[in-house]
Amino acid sequence: MLMTLIQKEIMHHILSVRFVALLLMCVLLIPLTLSIGYRNYEQNLVDYQEAVKLANIEEAKMNPSMELKPELEVSKLFLKPTPLSVFASGLADALPSYLGMTRNGITQGAPTLVSDSLSYLLGHLDFLFLVGTVFSLLALLFTFDAVAGEREAGTLRITLSNSLPRDLFLWGKLIGGYFVFVVPFLVSLLFGLLMLVWQGFPLGEPEIFSRLLSLTIVSLLYIGVFFAIGTFISTYLDNAKTALIVAFTVWVFAVLITPRVGFIAAKFIAPTQTAQSVYLEKTALRENLNAELDEKKMKIHQEFSKGRPQPTSEGDIEKSIAAHFASGFGNSKEIDKQVKPLEEEFRQKFKESADEIERRYKREKARQEAVGEMLSRITPTSSLIYLTTNLTQTGKTKRDNYFQTGDRYYDALDTDWFSKVVDHISMRIVSPTDTVQVTQPPALEASTLGDTFRQSMVDALLLCFFAVALVTVAFLKFFRSDI
Repeated sequence: MLMTLIQKEIMHHILSVRFVALLLMCVLLIPLTLSIGYRNYEQNLVDYQEAVKLANIEEAKMNPSMELKPELEVSKLFLKPTPLSVFASGLADALPSYLGMTRNGITQGAPTLVSDSLSYLLGHLDFLFLVGTVFSLLALLFTFDAVAGEREAGTLRITLSNSLPRDLFLWGKLIGGYFVFVVPFLVSLLFGLLMLVWQGFPLGEPEIFSRLLSLTIVSLLYIGVFFAIGTFISTYLDNAKTALIVAFTVWVFAVLITPRVGFIAAKFIAPTQTAQSVYLEKTALRENLNAELDEKKMKIHQEFSKGRPQPTSEGDIEKSIAAHFASGFGNSKEIDKQVKPLEEEFRQKFKESADEIERRYKREKARQEAVGEMLSRITPTSSLIYLTTNLTQTGKTKRDNYFQTGDRYYDALDTDWFSKVVDHISMRIVSPTDTVQVTQPPALEASTLGDTFRQSMVDALLLCFFAVALVTVAFLKFFRSDI
């Protein structure tokens, strides 16, 4: 009996206009979107390779005895695009193109979207957008009148007047409609993947294939959630037109409004500084400490220069000491001997203060982001976005790995170079033998699929919860409703 109901529902949908609309959306949009996404990935990959070549980090060399400006970018850690960005751009275009290593801290290069900012006024089109926005709306259009339409037409009373259990009737509606929906979706996705392989996409790599398979399952689960939402609305309303209006309203709030409102509210609940203001704060800290060190060095110089002409400004200190050294006086070595502990003290003081500024900023950002995530997860669309972008390595996990790798690289450079650079020295003697190769930027650590699901477990469970809870409530309402 259930199979008969499913077949009836399949034929009902296939002969309807909504199936034609679904078929056109699948056939036209999915392959086209994947093809465009792959072209964008290839262009981003070329830009990345040219930027790395231009930076020429492999041949960069430094000498700790040379004067090194605090704002000079000694090295850069570039963000390499991932092939899976074809399916979800995520944060890939919004993240800084590189992290610059300076003595004042880490600077951020301009993101990719800056070079093509006008197109982003209209948003971007990718597979995640199709599933999260287009197919969620089509899923509601397939189910908003599943029960309400039959109740309004009077066929529901006739159907249930026979010895037909209500659960089988509703299961037939759900399974039949869902089957008609996902078959064109999967066929079009398969065709799009074949086009990508023909263009050179590395689908055969185990990590990429397993992530795409997981992405497909997550997409089907998300579509199932909106089938459950449509069925839930249809069982509570008696009029198909009213059900359509309510379904569209729910879709607008669930897909377009609520995910964005969460982070807007988080900015007011947990405000934080900007990355630029933090960098400027570190710069001001270094300048203040250098000024204080200059004063102490002037006093030391005055003690060794009693009875000699005194420098009239702080800028004359280095010249005066250099003159003493060149004139045969041994005072410069003694001055450097006393200044060196002071330099180490101030360097340590700057590092501790700068680290505290960075920790405070990261705590504020983490709190604001946690509040925004919590508020946005009221809807299944946010969970889909978080889970999908982590699967495609363009989401929060990739961003965190990027910045953490940058921090580790900065610490390595600080140990090898920045901590050895001397700002105040009476006479710089640069020896070519002291020149050493700059430490190479490390590779970004890619999380495994298992790690991705562990990090996104909340979103996966929320999607399952929405689907099960809404279907359960729809069944309970339908069982208790008066036909």
